[in-house]
Amino acid sequence: MRRISALLLGSAGLIAAVTGVSAQDAEQIKRGEYLATAGDCVACHSAPGGRPFAGNYVLNTPIGKIRTPNLTPDDETGLGKWTADDFYRALHEGIDNEGSYLYPAFPFAWYTKVTRDDSDAIFAYLRSLEPVKEPRKPSEIPFPFNIRSALITWRTAFFTAGEFKPDPNASAEVNRGGYLVEGLGHCGMCHNANKIVGNSGLAGKLGGGVIDGWYAPNITPDDHTGIGSWTDDQVVEYLKTGTAPGNRPGVAAGPMRQTIEESLSRLTDADLKAMVAYLRTQKAKESYKIKDIQAFNQADAPGAATYLSYCSSCHKPDGQGVEGAIPALAGNTSVQSEGPETVIRIILGGLAAQNGYAPMPAVGAGMTDREVADVTDYIRNAWGNNAPVIAERGIVTTARAATQTMLAGTAPCAEIAQPEVAKAIADAGSAESLKGLAPDNFVPVIDSLLPKVKAAAGGAKDDDIVNGLTTVFCQVARHDPAYGKIGWHAVIGSFSSVVYSQIRNPEKRVALPAPAGVAPTP
Repeated sequence: MRRISALLLGSAGLIAAVTGVSAQDAEQIKRGEYLATAGDCVACHSAPGGRPFAGNYVLNTPIGKIRTPNLTPDDETGLGKWTADDFYRALHEGIDNEGSYLYPAFPFAWYTKVTRDDSDAIFAYLRSLEPVKEPRKPSEIPFPFNIRSALITWRTAFFTAGEFKPDPNASAEVNRGGYLVEGLGHCGMCHNANKIVGNSGLAGKLGGGVIDGWYAPNITPDDHTGIGSWTDDQVVEYLKTGTAPGNRPGVAAGPMRQTIEESLSRLTDADLKAMVAYLRTQKAKESYKIKDIQAFNQADAPGAATYLSYCSSCHKPDGQGVEGAIPALAGNTSVQSEGPETVIRIILGGLAAQNGYAPMPAVGAGMTDREVADVTDYIRNAWGNNAPVIAERGIVTTARAATQTMLAGTAPCAEIAQPEVAKAIADAGSAESLKGLAPDNFVPVIDSLLPKVKAAAGGAKDDDIVNGLTTVFCQVARHDPAYGKIGWHAVIGSFSSVVYSQIRNPEKRVALPAPAGVAPTP
C-alpha cells in the first residue's frame, strides 16, 4: 500500500501512462488519494493483518462493537456496485446505497461538509484500488441499537446535513483549515467532550474527551489545558511528527499516533498551518479549574515513591527528562489533560521508539492498579503540573484489560513494517544472535549487530532499527524460560532501551566476550 500511495502521489501523467486512464481521471484519482489520506479512511477500514481498505476493523462504541465495511471496488463485498451518487449520499446524509441509515460511528456528521467534487475524487480513488473480496463480519450491537430505524431519533436531534460554508469574514487559510478540521479531518470525533451527540452544539466542541480508552486532549486555544501556550510552529510540528520542539515535550500515543503516521504527516505544510489557523479562531475552553485540583507537589505525596522507583531513572526526579531523548513530564500539556486515560495506557503498555525519543518500557505491567493510579496522579500534579486526580480506581483495571502491546507482553510479537530494515536485520543473523541471550550480554551482542544492520539498511531511521531489533528479540525470546523470573515486560523493555542507547551513542563500545586466553575484540 505504501508503494501504491507513493505512485499515486506522483505525477498524474505517470498514473495515466501506467493505468491507461485519461490524464483528467488520473488527476482526479491523485487528488482523491490525498483527500482520503486527509480523512484517514485507511485507519478505520483496515483490520489488523488485513488488506488496506478491506474493512472489518472493530470500532468500540458506546452502543457496541461495529465492524467497518469494505471500501475496495469488489462487486460482492465492497463498493463495486456503488455509484458516485451513492457515495456522496453516504458522506452527505449517512445513508447507504440500499437506503439504510448508517451508524454515526461512520463520521458522516463531519463528512457531510465535504464538497461534491471532493466526494467524487475520493470515490474515484477508491474505485482505482485493487478489488478485495472480504465479506463484512457481523457487528456486536445489542437491542435496540441493532435496529437501524431507531437511528432516526439520533439523526433528528443531532444531525444536520450540509456542505461546508466558508466564513466570509475569515481568511482563505482559516476557511481551508475549517473545512479540514470540521469535515474530512473529523477532529471532533475524538476531541469533542460528548461523543454520542456527534457534531452538534451539545458536543463540547474540541474540549477533549475519551475515545476507545484513550484521552483526546483539549485542542481549543485555552492556555493551560489546550494549545493556547503552543506556538503555531510547535502545533504543526506535532501534527507532522507526533512530537513538538522547544518547551512542548508531549509525544503522541494511541489513536493519535496512528492518525499522525497514516494521515496528518502526509498532508502539506500549508494544510497543517491552515488547520492550526482555524483552531486559533475557536473559543478557548477550560477543561477544568486549577483551583479545584488536589495538590501533589510535595515529597511525600501518594505516588512519589512509585515514581522514584520506576520512573525517575529516565524522567529524572524533577520530571525534566533528557532533552531529545526522554520527554519531560514537568509542564507537559499532554500529561495534564483532563482525562488520565492516555497516561495510564502508556504506563501500562509502554511506547516504541519514535521521532528520536527512546522507547518507554511497560513499567505498569509490574505495578498494582493502586500504584498505577497513584503514580498517574503524581506525575499529573507534581513539579507545578495541575490535573484532576483519579476519582474512580476501576479506571486502571479497565485500561489494563484493554492495553494489548508487545512491550507489555499482552500482545503477540509484531512484524517489522519496513522491508529494508527487516532484510538488514535478517541478513545480519540477528535472530540467531539474540536467541538465549542473557541480559548481561545485551550490550556486547547489540554492539556487534548494529554496524551490520545500519550499513545494510542504508538511510533507515534509528527509530525503525530500534523497533525492528526489539521485534526480532520478541520473536525469538518471548517464551524463553530463562526470563520467567524477571518478567517479560522488564526483559524486552531493557533490551529495547539498550538498543536505543547504543545506536544513539556509538562511541560507547563494549568489549565482546572472548574465550579464555584470547584477548577481547573491541
